[in-house]
Amino acid sequence: MKKVLIITYYWPPSGGAGVQRWLKFVKYLRVFGWEPVVYTPENPESPAMDDSLLKDIPKGLTVIKTPIWEPYNLYKGFIGQRKGEKINAGFLTEKKKPGLAEKISVWIRGNWFIPDARKFWIKPSVNFLSEYLSNNPVDAIVSTGPPHSMHLIALALRKKFNIKWLADFRDPWTNIDFYDKLLLTKSSDHKHKKLEHEVLKNADAVLTVGWHMADSFKKIVNRKYEVITNGFDEDDFQTSPHLTPALSKGEGGIPEERGVFSISHIGAMNADRNPKMLWAALNELLTENDGLKKDLKINFIGKTDYSVLNDLNKWQLSPYVTKTEYLPHTKTTKAMQSSQVLLLALNNTPNTLGVISGKLFEYIAAKRPILSIGKENGDAARIIKETGAGTICDFEDKTKIKTEISRFYELFKQKKLSITLADTSAYSRRNQTEALAGILNHLTEKK
Repeated sequence: MKKVLIITYYWPPSGGAGVQRWLKFVKYLRVFGWEPVVYTPENPESPAMDDSLLKDIPKGLTVIKTPIWEPYNLYKGFIGQRKGEKINAGFLTEKKKPGLAEKISVWIRGNWFIPDARKFWIKPSVNFLSEYLSNNPVDAIVSTGPPHSMHLIALALRKKFNIKWLADFRDPWTNIDFYDKLLLTKSSDHKHKKLEHEVLKNADAVLTVGWHMADSFKKIVNRKYEVITNGFDEDDFQTSPHLTPALSKGEGGIPEERGVFSISHIGAMNADRNPKMLWAALNELLTENDGLKKDLKINFIGKTDYSVLNDLNKWQLSPYVTKTEYLPHTKTTKAMQSSQVLLLALNNTPNTLGVISGKLFEYIAAKRPILSIGKENGDAARIIKETGAGTICDFEDKTKIKTEISRFYELFKQKKLSITLADTSAYSRRNQTEALAGILNHLTEKK
């Protein structure tokens, strides 16, 4: 088998969205002729811990870990956060509006730690991996970011060993939705863009999770970009005990959560994803439909920004809300399957057309109707339309949002709320790993 070194910050038992993509690639790479070797920090700042993900790590996999120093304890002390508390990604604030200390810390984060707070792991990792690769050669290197410091480790190794390198972008770099919130000086902005350009130019292949992201990178460096979206693993969607007996036996039927009309959002919801018009629409529907008052339940599984909770209260929806901080991945998939409607709230930001939340694909695999609030011509909308997984409503289209929820609710009352999916095999993690192996094969066969 050929060998590939995968440099990733996120790895089990770390939980959260960042770990899924490469955990699943690693799970299936051997099937397609590649032996993965994973390099990851020994002591990362994880958004959550999830031991349920450990089952997907292949037996006998080589996982190399070295210590990392990150300035997060200093950051926590500066903003008055306890040492053991987790730091939220994407400028999500759960308790209050950010104060002066948080604003100062953002400025420090953006201007002192370029490309990110993991920069102090770059040099030690290059030194360690240089020695490792001298004794344990590999055929290719993969780096996955963010954090983009992983790409800078790979860049240095590419220059030193001339090993083929694939740079994988799960999110954009300077085009990410919160880039303008980093309070960057002109000098810092220049440094970010220079490093981004160097990675895009020097990687032997660049992989992204979406078509709009690939197009945005092309404006920075005009070259070929590969696209493999995120996906779902069939193994994660075995029959759920939350489903009705009829559906469990494969005889048809509708999964029900104790007979309630549940609308569930899985994962973090920051201020940019707050679907304000949805809350206004639900408020109006509750005044128009007494049945909905009895049946509605709104589930949040994951961290939720204080602005979302404020809006729910403003629109008198708080009595219908159930909030769960975090569930292991094995339980989130069951929660998806047992919900009536799955809410996909996309970032209402300038790069929204390219936003494809990783949860979309697991929503599809859960086979429950998706209500997406976003742009109807974006990448996520393209996938929803292609698969027949649900409906897309524009951020400001309250009329359509009300129409679609009313339609879902009426079907729920008739016990007919279901979807008929088109072919979704392109989003299977196993099939996507075959595509990845094809890219790696093409790279390493080049003379």
